[in-house]
Amino acid sequence: MEPFTIVALVGFAFFAGLIDAAVGGGGLIQIPALMNFYPTTSAATIFGTNKLASICGTASAALNYARRVVFNYKLIVIVALFAGIFSWIGAHSVSLIPQDILRPIVLVMLIAIAIYTFKQKQFGQLHQHFVWSKKTAILAILGAASIGFYDGIFGPGTGSFFIFFFIRYLNFDFLNASALAKIANLTTNIAALSFFIPSGHILLQIGLIMAMANIVGAIIGVRMAFHYGTAFIRKLFLLLLVILIGRLVWQTFLT
Repeated sequence: MEPFTIVALVGFAFFAGLIDAAVGGGGLIQIPALMNFYPTTSAATIFGTNKLASICGTASAALNYARRVVFNYKLIVIVALFAGIFSWIGAHSVSLIPQDILRPIVLVMLIAIAIYTFKQKQFGQLHQHFVWSKKTAILAILGAASIGFYDGIFGPGTGSFFIFFFIRYLNFDFLNASALAKIANLTTNIAALSFFIPSGHILLQIGLIMAMANIVGAIIGVRMAFHYGTAFIRKLFLLLLVILIGRLVWQTFLT
């Protein structure tokens, strides 16, 4: 590996970890960077290497959130279990649903979420005490399973979908939704790696180097989230949605 390549990828991994810790979307930074420096490497290997780097940052962010946010651990178990299982199912079902079909559907959903979040100024600003009930349990299972499956079969915007779901249907604010999304993303990443690693789709050395930078970025990202609060995360969330929408428009209509 050339020194310039290492330094550049470390920089990209750092910023990916920072942004991902607050609102998700680290893959938007890391995946294009890996593709740029390893243009002849298969997409599966790029995705596997990205997952190895990001899972370390996600785990670090989840741990830091756990120290500062009061979680309902029954909810965490439900979300983690179903998100992980269905992410694994999704990873093994990639060939069943062509990405050319999924991409415009996801694009419409992201646009709808962006418009809703922008128009509802109080959306995600208030946090209501989570009350465990049969209804919330069913909602948590359905949300974790569907978004987990999506992450396994496609991926872009998974963190955004988790955050939106936790705010809209379980009444969390942006800060608590981001924290819970890290737990959910951690399990979906573990499930994905259980497919990528045994199949050899991973650049181990560069993935571990990027993982260290991702962890440092994640630590700073969590601190920024707590320092600036939900209003700051809401703005980052909207910015991430705009970037995601732009990327999908480019891939769907301009390539």
